[in-house]
Amino acid sequence: MWINCHAVVSSGHRSGTTSTRAVIYDSVGKACGSASRELTQHYPQPVGSNTTRTKSGPPSARWTPRALAAAGVAANQLAAIGITNQRETVVLWERDTGRPVALAIVWQDRRTSDFCREHQADQPWLQQRTGLVLDPYFSATKLHWLLRQNDGLRSRAEAGQLACGTIDTFLLWRLTGSRVHATDRTNASRTLLLNLTTAAWDEELCRYFEVPPVLLPEVRPSAADYGVTHGLDFLPDGVPIRGVAGDQQAALFGQCAFAPGEAKCTYGTGAFFLHTSAQRRRCRAIAC
Repeated sequence: MWINCHAVVSSGHRSGTTSTRAVIYDSVGKACGSASRELTQHYPQPVGSNTTRTKSGPPSARWTPRALAAAGVAANQLAAIGITNQRETVVLWERDTGRPVALAIVWQDRRTSDFCREHQADQPWLQQRTGLVLDPYFSATKLHWLLRQNDGLRSRAEAGQLACGTIDTFLLWRLTGSRVHATDRTNASRTLLLNLTTAAWDEELCRYFEVPPVLLPEVRPSAADYGVTHGLDFLPDGVPIRGVAGDQQAALFGQCAFAPGEAKCTYGTGAFFLHTSAQRRRCRAIAC
């Protein structure tokens, strides 16, 4: 998440795989202060499974104030907030309390490998529609597994009592006091549930992965109105949230790789290579 302050400084905050970081930037993009916190990892199965605890409290309650203090900036000086996050990791939580009903399942988790192998014959049409291969990496297989494990969760999901999303969606929910349930297209495109032609959730994909559409957040552009802060004890009400992007797309943009063929490779928990394509997929319903 980045936070932009009035004319003088701005701040940024990123939710990654092993830590979460807030950074304060000035008006020309210079970092003025930062703070981070390590995230607890859980490994419930011995073969490639990896989960991380999603706290029920506000996700930035500790490190955002520390970043502001490091930069010498008051919270009421913030002009806007933006979020960048690890992609594909999925969270399922109660709408009335905001409390997660299970551990978040991170992008590295491989417990859905059997499902993907059994359905490999469906990969061509899935890839044509989503641009992705059928792999445990992506969010839909994780949601399918989670809802299959607990009939109570499925019935609550179908009744509209639960919400789900990638990490950006959960951050938005908490930062806005449960008023905004949304995600951006870069994160939505990594779920295996987004139709690239319409830039909207695909009903057939939802049926295929047995994900009730009522669970899913609204899909918005990366630069858009994502509401304002509300009900937090570490930030004032009314700070606008104006940007969301998956970490790798955000890094590509941050490196100014705008021209076709320009690329970047990020080295972190994994290594990720992205490049700007000369081809653009034409959307029927929503401009890409």
